[in-house]
Amino acid sequence: MEYMLLLFSDPTGFAALTPAQTSEALAAYGAYGEALRKAGVLRHSSRLRPATTATTVRLQSGKTEVLNGPFADTREQLGGYYLIDVPDLDAALSWAARCPGASHGAVEVRPLWPATDY
Repeated sequence: MEYMLLLFSDPTGFAALTPAQTSEALAAYGAYGEALRKAGVLRHSSRLRPATTATTVRLQSGKTEVLNGPFADTREQLGGYYLIDVPDLDAALSWAARCPGASHGAVEVRPLWPATDY
């Protein structure tokens, strides 16, 4: 079953790191990605650019509205994701707990709808 691990964190936290701390953090994410690859469960992953670069599109009363920046004003923002394929939720939760993002933010674990179900 496929699960999306959605990484949420305070974007100011990473920016406040020293160069050495930044290197250490990036190495931790690199090691985590390598562990997912070696286990054969990683489908895809990516780091997202800051929410300030986002554009939000809505349809209101038949008219398209385009807003610069994120819609939600929250302290934690979606910063990246891992798409994994594991046997069950317990396995997905185990991988989420190992993610470096869980130590300084939150990792939301969400199952994907199989294409055959819709």
